[in-house]
Amino acid sequence: MLRFLKEPVVVTAKINVNLVALTVMGLISRLWGLCYPRAVVFDEVYYGQFVSLYMKRIFFVDDSGSPFGHMLLALGAYLGGFDGNFLWNRIGAEYSMNVPVWSLRLLPALAGALCVPLAYQILVELHFSHCAALGAALLILLENSLITQSRFMLLESILIFFILLAVLSYLKFYNLEKHSAFAGSWWFWLLLTGVACSCAVGVKYMGLFTYMLLLATAGLHFWHMIGDQNLSNVSLLCHFLARGLALIIIPMGLYLSFFYVHLALLYRSGPHDQIMTSAFQASLEGGLARITQGQPLEVAYGSQITLRNVLGKPMQCWLHSHTNTYPIRYENGRGSSHQQQVTCYPFKDVNNWWIVKDPGMQQLVVSNPPRPVRHGHMVQLVHGITTRYLNTHDVAAPLSPHSQEVSCYIDYNISMPAQNLWRVEIVNRESDTDVWKTILSEVRFVHVNTSAVLKASGLSGASLPEWGYRQLEVVGEKLSKGYHQSMVWNVEEHRYGKSQEQKEREVELHSPTQMDISKNLSFMAKFTELQWKILTLKNEDTEHKYSSSALDWITMDTNIAYWLHPTSGAQIHLLGNVATWASANTAALVYLCLSLWYLLRRRRKIYDIPEGLTALCVCPGRRLVSCSALRCHLLSPADAWQLWISAGGICGGGWAVNYLPFFLMEKTLFLYHYLPAVTFQILLIPVVLQHLRDHLCRSVLLKSMFSALIVGWFSSVYFVYCTFSPLTYGQPALSLTELKALRWKDTWNILIRKQ
Repeated sequence: MLRFLKEPVVVTAKINVNLVALTVMGLISRLWGLCYPRAVVFDEVYYGQFVSLYMKRIFFVDDSGSPFGHMLLALGAYLGGFDGNFLWNRIGAEYSMNVPVWSLRLLPALAGALCVPLAYQILVELHFSHCAALGAALLILLENSLITQSRFMLLESILIFFILLAVLSYLKFYNLEKHSAFAGSWWFWLLLTGVACSCAVGVKYMGLFTYMLLLATAGLHFWHMIGDQNLSNVSLLCHFLARGLALIIIPMGLYLSFFYVHLALLYRSGPHDQIMTSAFQASLEGGLARITQGQPLEVAYGSQITLRNVLGKPMQCWLHSHTNTYPIRYENGRGSSHQQQVTCYPFKDVNNWWIVKDPGMQQLVVSNPPRPVRHGHMVQLVHGITTRYLNTHDVAAPLSPHSQEVSCYIDYNISMPAQNLWRVEIVNRESDTDVWKTILSEVRFVHVNTSAVLKASGLSGASLPEWGYRQLEVVGEKLSKGYHQSMVWNVEEHRYGKSQEQKEREVELHSPTQMDISKNLSFMAKFTELQWKILTLKNEDTEHKYSSSALDWITMDTNIAYWLHPTSGAQIHLLGNVATWASANTAALVYLCLSLWYLLRRRRKIYDIPEGLTALCVCPGRRLVSCSALRCHLLSPADAWQLWISAGGICGGGWAVNYLPFFLMEKTLFLYHYLPAVTFQILLIPVVLQHLRDHLCRSVLLKSMFSALIVGWFSSVYFVYCTFSPLTYGQPALSLTELKALRWKDTWNILIRKQ
């Protein structure tokens, strides 16, 4: 029973020295001097603001993507003990002592370092030799642009890490398909594929491109499985459900969890609240929640309310009136009703208050018990301070002559009777008997006499002239068939009116409410609104000094100056390794030409690449059916043509899906947007080189000469890396002559101080 104690416990492990060495070199290249410079570098000024808001639990909206990437940066700040107190207002500003620079930059640097061994493993899983895999990893290791981007508090290196992890996981899963289906390792790599894809999309929506590529690849592979007669219908169904669960359901759930954590962390009101609905704002601690806390939920006849337009873009505004009237004649000669002005005012004001009146009664207070207003009910809206009724009639609006003027009615004893009946339509109702609710209900006001809809037209254009105090125009829109948000309003502040006398009512309108009611939104309601805002919110795209077009990226005709030392010539630029980028373009062109050539010849039944099964040997220079060398580890048999197509689909396809969509985007573009695409293109270089050596170099002499050329070419890659490393790491500082010598292209903006 105790026999095992007589023998020593032995644990054996296989260690891939190549993988370990590449990981160590990747860590050194990305982590060395990580705190330098101790100043804000380029987009750190942008991401740093969000990190500070996370530390202070203040809500924000970033239209660049979902919040997972920002949370990872905030995690680094949290681990470093950052309190969020730093003013992120200028590139080059020195960090104060309370800012843990190393911690803030650590996660992007680790992600960038791990991309090196990931590149190695991807080529191995594509069944290329370890020499080719080692070459791919070294090219990623010596890529200046990837080093620069991963050494600062930026998201691209994290995005590329999850993209490569997703590709590697899928390849490992696919290679286990034939002999280990539904085994533990099979499930692990399949699930990790879905998780990595979700994380990539969670960092930046650019990750969606690679996710779609992998979904298409998985779909193609499953299509081939359907034609396998050895698989039963039940087995095919299980494969389909497993892929659906791991590649669609779990990523969607994980994506939702990013927002759940984001909203749980950011529970305080902040500067971005105004673009959200009143209900969302009221769910945050402080801000609107302080104002609306304790309001009655159901709007009743006699309620005192403020009405906020739901659109909220380009600014939030409330239905407003004041004692001033429309001018008798406008500047263009058109006449007006000379009634009291009604506008949409972008600030909180006592003149934003209105009283919901029952047309059949004179009282302006809430009865006991309150009589709630429901969908379809008729109301009159009485301006709280001037006690005049909201009105519209067949008179052209001041700025929108095709729409009706909206006013508060003044009886001039002329033949223009009041038309002040409005029908309440709850847009987001669940039934036709829904009660009009504070904050939650989105309503339209339809004029009974003319069927015009109350609309804040000023949100889409110009404001009123000086006579209207530059406030926003409100009109009665006649030709409305849809529910445009500028026609939809919600009650933001609400109280039950108690005072019938005007003076007492004015005092009441200035006082806070005290009644208790909860208006917490569900997570899904918050997620839906926030996701919609992220997708539709567009900042004004302004021309940036370092912006570029997608065409500039291929030939690297552009660069970005990330940082400049205030006194010396030390500077950091986003610049790629010229030798690597030129080789990547060449490799892509060679792959395309060879593939087209092979396809044409295959139509003529000429097979340049063997159609049969061959085994791949990792020994340099060998591609044999068998090998007796001890150092040779034979991979599973693979079709040479399928290997060529698969490698092109992953590497070439990855480049295409991450690059071509930018030609369709109307946004300010920068060189760093190209980094995911160029990473895939770099992986294509060793694929093409090994193919040329194995299939086009027929003799031993040609193979030797080709190998020598590869060594010479790789030396040039290393030379370019070393030459531009001062601009990659920011040190040592270069002289004026040295900086001028590094301007290899006239389009590069190398910063040279005037003497």
